[in-house]
Amino acid sequence: PSTVNHTNHGRPMTKLTVFLFASLLSPSLAAAEHYDNELALVESWLAAQRAYDNVPGLSAAIVHGQDLAWSGGFGLADIESGQPAKADTIYGICSISKLFTGVAVMQLRDQGKFGLDVPLSGLLPWYNLEQAFDGSPQTTLRATLTHSAGLPRESDYPYWMPPDFDFPSSEDIRKKLGEQATIYPADRYFQYSNLGLTLAGEVVTEQSGTGYDDYVRRNILGPLGLTDTETGFPTDKREPRVATGYSYPGRDQQLKVMPRYDATGITPAAGFASTAIDLARFAAWQFRAMQNGEDPVLHGNTLREMQRAQWLDWDWGTARGLAFGIYRVNGRTLTGHGGDCPGFNTRLYLDPVSEIGVAVMANRNRVDVDGYAAAIYDILDSGGTPEGGPDQSLDDFVGSYDLSPWDGEEMVFRWKDGLAVVSLPNMHPAESITRLTQDEGDRFYTVRSDDGKPGHEVLFLRDANGEVTHMRVHSMDLPRLDD
Repeated sequence: PSTVNHTNHGRPMTKLTVFLFASLLSPSLAAAEHYDNELALVESWLAAQRAYDNVPGLSAAIVHGQDLAWSGGFGLADIESGQPAKADTIYGICSISKLFTGVAVMQLRDQGKFGLDVPLSGLLPWYNLEQAFDGSPQTTLRATLTHSAGLPRESDYPYWMPPDFDFPSSEDIRKKLGEQATIYPADRYFQYSNLGLTLAGEVVTEQSGTGYDDYVRRNILGPLGLTDTETGFPTDKREPRVATGYSYPGRDQQLKVMPRYDATGITPAAGFASTAIDLARFAAWQFRAMQNGEDPVLHGNTLREMQRAQWLDWDWGTARGLAFGIYRVNGRTLTGHGGDCPGFNTRLYLDPVSEIGVAVMANRNRVDVDGYAAAIYDILDSGGTPEGGPDQSLDDFVGSYDLSPWDGEEMVFRWKDGLAVVSLPNMHPAESITRLTQDEGDRFYTVRSDDGKPGHEVLFLRDANGEVTHMRVHSMDLPRLDD
């Protein structure tokens, strides 16, 4: 099943609805119209690729500036009940939580509560983690936010182990901290640290005089209108929309239900839950704040500071901002964060230059959500929508045709002023597009990529009722798949 919230492209789509970000995104449809064919390909490709990858449910959203260009859900939020995944399905967003913790820290920094180069010991009176290296710089908040403080990756509890995923409380973390030590000198190496961002959350609590959850709700989630984002899985009227998480299927390809975890003391690093739509709202706010400068939640210049490289490994392999990751993806420089927790994989990418944000969320471990998001950017950049309206006479041919046992399917879709085809499954669809040019009627030819001349014949076959039932390629009649 596929459920899609979608800006109106002037053509039928799966369960098409118009969705506007009330008070946060403008109602302009310009972004959707500019990417008409590209968004249609994103939708069709995600629906198919999810199934081939054995992902129970997938939700995604694309924001362009202040416009929600597209959002949708595919597959199942819960296999047993058959509940479909939708754009407003709630997922554990895991380490994307770190972005909200970073915003909270920077709010307090901007209020003059502290500086980023203050040692953690000066911000947390109970901080007693051993510095194991003579001559090491002090462990500062800045280094903590960039994962370069030399801190251990985790608080010393096995909370990532099944079957219970028993996370420690804040009190437990404090008690154990004195038994732990740095693993590197500060400011020497990148070492991703959930403990570090957990301690950053403790700084928010200590320096604001407010509990972490209450602070974030009052100063970030509420003002931004992120009504489906929580510091844990909601237990109120939103709970029925929470997806069930599933394990990596392993060699036996069996999807196993994962327990609903509570990150408790690790919440600032990995405990939040949200939807694709809310993450798109979060991205749109960042674009708006950076454009306008002044913003009641966080100044645009502070957001730029957070997204600017504050740490770069000696080999240029890893770049980090303040809580944000910085990534080179297919020639683009993107920021954002990914998440990986029991039963969930999520990704939020933002391009501050083009102001395009992409959120992808899956309710299964080890899903290539980074690859899905990167492919979406590639599709949007591929220039498939011409000026002028679509040629409705080509509707008959759009769809997928069975290529088994050799492959999955041949997917035919609108592209530029005609049609194109791509073989699935395929994690790089934009690189694999073959355009089709119409000869006459149901006869087409592929377009050679090197010189633009006709290639081999593609013939569509119809039944007695005039419905297209097969695509003939190289003398093979490929049957059309049901939608």
